Amino acid sequence: MSYTGLAIIYIIIWWIVFFSILPIDVNRKKPVKIEGEDPGSPENPKMLKKFIYCTLISSIIFVIIYLLMKFEYLNLRNIII
Repeated sequence: MSYTGLAIIYIIIWWIVFFSILPIDVNRKKPVKIEGEDPGSPENPKMLKKFIYCTLISSIIFVIIYLLMKFEYLNLRNIII
């Protein structure tokens, strides 16, 4: 598979994992209400921590998929056609 195809697969995996991790570890109880702010939005979403976890999990999943494709246990071209 080309580098472009591998990059696209990684990006798709990353976004799926990111949106799966996003609601984890969110505290929605705010001590102070601010006018015009959504009451359900988290005070501290911990985005850097989620970004790092997402990148690590996505990399592990990508390596597994890459190895399966390399040793021909998973052939994406035959699945698509």
